[in-house]
Amino acid sequence: MNSGSLEATRAGLGLLKRLAVETRNLRLPPEKGLASVTQQVLPISVVDGTRPYLEAITHQFNGSYEHGWYDACAVMMRRLIETLIIEVFEGQRMPHKIQTESGDFLQLNGLIDRVGTEPSWNLSRATKRALSDVKNLGGNSAHSRRFIAHRVDIDNVKAGFRVAVQDLVSLSGLP
Repeated sequence: MNSGSLEATRAGLGLLKRLAVETRNLRLPPEKGLASVTQQVLPISVVDGTRPYLEAITHQFNGSYEHGWYDACAVMMRRLIETLIIEVFEGQRMPHKIQTESGDFLQLNGLIDRVGTEPSWNLSRATKRALSDVKNLGGNSAHSRRFIAHRVDIDNVKAGFRVAVQDLVSLSGLP
């Protein structure tokens, strides 16, 4: 290689390095995340117009499902259930029924127990079963060292999950 082509190669490499540095921010993922492309776990219309964070959680588990990240999907489904139970009790002006003496919200087991036994409403057996199923799947995905969720795990709970989410949104009084 002659000295002219060596200089041109070095100049080209220098230009590539500068471009990489200058375009780094363009290659980062979006700050707030993206909307899911499909709605294979839960239609966004079920939570559309309720709270932005409920919509974001829904996009996250739908997007996780799209990409085959089933543990992430299960954990976010669990998070939506937990959040909606709190929304129900707050919407019904009864947050004290799901709080500890120090004002913290109960763990998900306690939340599911309280929402399922509250005499002010009557959850269906399907909803109660779905709350337990999603809690167990999400718990395994979050806490079990050897458990790896598969698509069938999500598919087995998503019909009941939709019923439960719709019941909880309705009870919460959210739009």
